[in-house]
Amino acid sequence: MSLTLEALRRVSIFSDLQESAAIQILGRFQVRTFKKDNLIVSQDSPGDALFVLLEGRVKVVLYGENGREIILKLLNAGDFFGEMSILDGEKRSANVIAMEGTTVCSLSREDFIEHLRENPDTAFNILGIMSRRLRYADQLIGNLTLLDVYARLAQVLIDLATEEKDERTSGHWIKKRPTHQDLANMIGTSRETVSRAIGEFQRRGLIHIEGKALILSQTFVEQNFADFD
Repeated sequence: MSLTLEALRRVSIFSDLQESAAIQILGRFQVRTFKKDNLIVSQDSPGDALFVLLEGRVKVVLYGENGREIILKLLNAGDFFGEMSILDGEKRSANVIAMEGTTVCSLSREDFIEHLRENPDTAFNILGIMSRRLRYADQLIGNLTLLDVYARLAQVLIDLATEEKDERTSGHWIKKRPTHQDLANMIGTSRETVSRAIGEFQRRGLIHIEGKALILSQTFVEQNFADFD
């Protein structure tokens, strides 16, 4: 598989590039494939490339002193990662791991910096997305401090459904639902607790599982989980 112009256009930071600039940068990407559970980026490694997720799904994680995995973010095809190290010159701040067979395209730091100098609109796009990611991180920290497990889980599910919003479908869908362990690692609790919460949401008709997808009801999205019992 190779990176096509159409696929590049689906990456938010490159979506509005002029065709000549898009074609120029297209030829500089290197394609790599990873199997499930393979490490794509290691924390504290040099920030020498930007990565575009062409196919598959990855998780951005940290590890505690006891080896416990903390998931900061799930990324899908069309997302990008690795921009922070390129821009600030520091080492990688987290690990990125393939959750399934995954294809990524990498762009060297030198090529990306040159592209930013010639195409400042890409830099503005990155700043906007980095701001949204920072707001999400602030929200995540606040949720861990202020919300109980049910409310934290509900917020994560709503966020995932919002990120996967597809104009062709109605309702609130998570097409590839994370495992209960992954959800637990996202909200700082145990897999058993997540399983109980998911079961309770299902029992009340707030969510529905259909194959690999998880469907959230409108009531679930509008529910005040601060009063959930």
